Amino acid sequence: MHNTYKFTRILFHISFFAALAITAFGQAAPTRTAKINEATASSQRPGSVLVFNIYTSGATGSINANTQISITNTNISAAATLRVFFIEDSGRIADSSVCLTANQTVTFLASDVDPGVTGYLIAMATALNTGSPIGFNFLTGSEEVRFASGHAASLPAESFQALFSGSLPGSAASDAKAALNFDGRTYSPAPRTLSLNNIPSRADGNDTMLIINSFSGALNRASREPISQYYGLLYDDAENVVSFTFGAQNCQVRSSLTNTFPRTTPRFENLIPLGRNGWLQIYALQEAAITGVAINFNTNASTKTNAFNGGYNLHHLNYTIGQLIVPVFPTNC
Repeated sequence: MHNTYKFTRILFHISFFAALAITAFGQAAPTRTAKINEATASSQRPGSVLVFNIYTSGATGSINANTQISITNTNISAAATLRVFFIEDSGRIADSSVCLTANQTVTFLASDVDPGVTGYLIAMATALNTGSPIGFNFLTGSEEVRFASGHAASLPAESFQALFSGSLPGSAASDAKAALNFDGRTYSPAPRTLSLNNIPSRADGNDTMLIINSFSGALNRASREPISQYYGLLYDDAENVVSFTFGAQNCQVRSSLTNTFPRTTPRFENLIPLGRNGWLQIYALQEAAITGVAINFNTNASTKTNAFNGGYNLHHLNYTIGQLIVPVFPTNC
């Protein structure tokens, strides 16, 4: 009887999941499938586009809230030119140039270049003279981030490889913008569904911060549109599952996992009680590319053997075609 009940619940969630894919016109939303190969996004190999999933900064010289960003050119002979986009959680965008000689690394504090802001970074390799995107799979990155709340983590940048060499196919030096397609043909495919594989109980002193970023849309204007709707499944460690949805007004979603977010029945702390854990998966309803990270803070980490602090980039469960529109202009180096 127990197995029959569990199977029925799973079928219900699959049906509900499919129903949410119906558009306002009454037709099934199209599914864009990326070409998947060995060049999927990775934290372990260099690429041409880097994503730093979270940064925060207080005032200049802040101690409680700050982020240290590091970017390295691993090429032993060629210099690298990068356009770095600082995307505020509200969607406002600023950008800067970074130039690296062969084998060079650069490290900077967010409070020095973008104080008082929380968001995420996207860095891409560009041609020195024109600023056009190029294939240059030699970039790696990492960050050290800490919030005033106590959440802190050491995180690698997620790298997306260019699957071409030289200039971006279809682009010209005179173009004012360029489209970067993360489809498994031009760049590594973009993640559509993310998972957080270990959610410890709040009753054990844990506070898990979930962060989801938009990886689709325009970076060539002052601000960008958010992904408006998300859908997810939350599991406990006994395979019980509940679904949830939520809306977003920003291009970065950032919240602790509590009884109020995500809203589930039963509530989060009832599903994952004292001494238990769970996991979740999440995706954007409008079929957009997303990336994310989770950071856990436990006040008992220094006194209990089973209490830990830290974070990691969310796992990619499947992929879609993501596109970033970027401005093109000469790099100032």
